[in-house]
Amino acid sequence: MKPILSKKNKKNDLKIAVQRLLKGDLVILPTETVYGIGADATNNKAVKKIFHIKNRPFNNPIICHFENLEKVKEYVKLNEIALKMAEAFWPGPLTLILKKRENSPISPYVSNNNSMIGCRVPNHPLALKILKSLNRPIAAPSANITTKLSSTNVEHLDDKLKKNVFIINGGSCDVGLESTVVNTNNDKTKILRYGSITEEEIKNIISKIDSDIYENIEPLSPGQQNKHYSPNIPIRINVSEVCDGEVLLNFGSNKLFSNAFELNLSPSANLKEAAKNFFDYLHKLDDNKYKGIAVVPIPHTGLGKTINDRLKRAKATKK
Repeated sequence: MKPILSKKNKKNDLKIAVQRLLKGDLVILPTETVYGIGADATNNKAVKKIFHIKNRPFNNPIICHFENLEKVKEYVKLNEIALKMAEAFWPGPLTLILKKRENSPISPYVSNNNSMIGCRVPNHPLALKILKSLNRPIAAPSANITTKLSSTNVEHLDDKLKKNVFIINGGSCDVGLESTVVNTNNDKTKILRYGSITEEEIKNIISKIDSDIYENIEPLSPGQQNKHYSPNIPIRINVSEVCDGEVLLNFGSNKLFSNAFELNLSPSANLKEAAKNFFDYLHKLDDNKYKGIAVVPIPHTGLGKTINDRLKRAKATKK
């Protein structure tokens, strides 16, 4: 098993990461949202490795990460609305669906042979240093096995990934929920996946926006599958009582309790705090010695919409 890297030798670790990416290997790297498993986005064989190690279907697109807006412009086209959103939210947890330029070197596997591709500029110093040294985009979905919980620190990573992929340890992710995905290429700007930038924040920039993320459309974004972000044990959401043997994922102040174990996403009912703790706490509760995970209702506003979306997909039974 390759060791999880310490933070004491980051400069050398980053050099190794870049060298591996250039050779066509995979690297697990931190972003502000969740950990990603990355490959050189211009290398077909490297990108295919992501799908194989994650057991990910090839029709599930991968987001491309870039060093900055100027680098994005080299590979894709931005219309006026996309440019406005990029300038408002990059670097940060916004993914824009953009049209590839002709003869773009980005692998067609990244976008299921579609001319549209998800692009973002992460807001994490280690990810940005790697992107700058590599001088090409990195295709990087979340560092998990398909349909399983996302990872917000290296302890969450599946053993299969730890054994086979070089890891950059950046500590705990600051935001804790994946990026918001927005398509600006149709008549009406559309949110395809709720994420760490809220619908309300987007509407401050673009007033007219479609937010029906459950509409059955051709997948242009990851996170649109029915079953996703799932723990290994059963999960019940919006509970009014906790069954014997269930652990409890709580929020705010109430009279619910678990006779097994419980964690509170935010005792003060702060959705930003809850978002940061969300995947970490689900990992801690996901233990086969428990009957299941009971989750209290989460307010359906702001980041609560994103948390509720993840919970809805986590409890789904079909992919």
